[in-house]
Amino acid sequence: MYNIDPHVRPSRQLKPDGSVDSNDRVEIGPTKLAFDEWAALGLTPPKLDHMRAYRLRRIVQQLQARDLAGILLFDPLNIRYATDTTNMQVWIAHNHARACFVSTEGYVVLWDFHNCNHLSAHLPLVREVRSGASFFYFETGENTEQHAQHFARELDSLVRTHAGANRRLAIDKIEIAGLRAIEALGIDVSDGQAVMERARVIKSSDEINAMRCSIASTEAAMHKMREASTPGMSENDIWAVLHAENIRRGGEWIECRLLSSGPRTNPWFQESGPRIVATGDMLAFDTDLIGPYGICADLSRSWIIGDATPTKEQRHLYQIAHQHIQTNIHLLRPGLSLTEITQMAHRLPEPYRAQRYGVIMHGIGLCDEYPCVRYPEDVADHGYEGVLEPGMTLCVEAYVGAVGGREGVKLEDQVLITEEGVENLTRFPFEETLLAGA
Repeated sequence: MYNIDPHVRPSRQLKPDGSVDSNDRVEIGPTKLAFDEWAALGLTPPKLDHMRAYRLRRIVQQLQARDLAGILLFDPLNIRYATDTTNMQVWIAHNHARACFVSTEGYVVLWDFHNCNHLSAHLPLVREVRSGASFFYFETGENTEQHAQHFARELDSLVRTHAGANRRLAIDKIEIAGLRAIEALGIDVSDGQAVMERARVIKSSDEINAMRCSIASTEAAMHKMREASTPGMSENDIWAVLHAENIRRGGEWIECRLLSSGPRTNPWFQESGPRIVATGDMLAFDTDLIGPYGICADLSRSWIIGDATPTKEQRHLYQIAHQHIQTNIHLLRPGLSLTEITQMAHRLPEPYRAQRYGVIMHGIGLCDEYPCVRYPEDVADHGYEGVLEPGMTLCVEAYVGAVGGREGVKLEDQVLITEEGVENLTRFPFEETLLAGA
């Protein structure tokens, strides 16, 4: 089997102090501000070569267990996991111009965007860089089928070279023309997303270190948001602070814009807008943030705008949400099934069940990942089975708001399943004024 050695060729990256050689091309990554903040918190940045090699081993193990010739990836998050390359992640998510093939022996081929070979030059586990994975109408117009057929022939050659007679290939997602062209060559296609979700679910110590760092940077940004949450600011003004502070620390992008205030906090999922916040308003948000190292920090908090005493209703909503996530965090341990979590989890009071959040908790890594744990009301339609294992990371959530109520509260912490139980990776404080009193 191909030797997946993290020391094949050293990668070029930012030095621990954030500096770089003047003539060096470096990958995107944390800034000196981030490194300084992490050092002050006693955090250890990940060893990127080791993290990359671990991820490739995880994919190979899944491919071998399923007797596959390899996997073809178009999802930019899966490509990131397999190669640690990044290129226009959001644009590529809806324009599939990049692809990656990983053979069951661990040979990695990356198709990158036009004239982008230099972006992965520092990554020794990427054995070949090609172009020509674009076969969608914007890029190829009426010639889409021809481009797809050309790509399929390249892929077929790789499969024959690295897997011999094995014609079983996993694909995570692909344009219709590409799928038809690949199947026409006699390749048996299966679901690649299941392969990748199972590979990604158990984090290495370096991935956990990267997640700690990403969460710390996000929490630093949240503190800046807290300072900016003053009467007269717009929701967009406050939300923009999160974006800016994420980028300042080497973070990458944000998946949503879930921030709302006052009556816009109920129902949930209203995105930030021009509304001006006023003293006494509840402000609620969900970061959904892709921070340094491409690691998602998915945290939620709610607080009161200005120097105002919370109302009895605001305290009530907040305390239920806080009890919900704290109870559900503390029941977690390895070996617990998803069904058992649903059965054991804190039950929201009846007035708040209709507008419950979509999940009790979900996996987290490069983005929201497997598994999803459903509320009892949703198990029949959307539930599935699984078991918690050490190294899994989860986000435990609550939205509390009654139908027709004026406001709602959103809270969420990010946790790690350990050999002994659970560790809360989140340090951002809760609101003492909202937890006080009945």
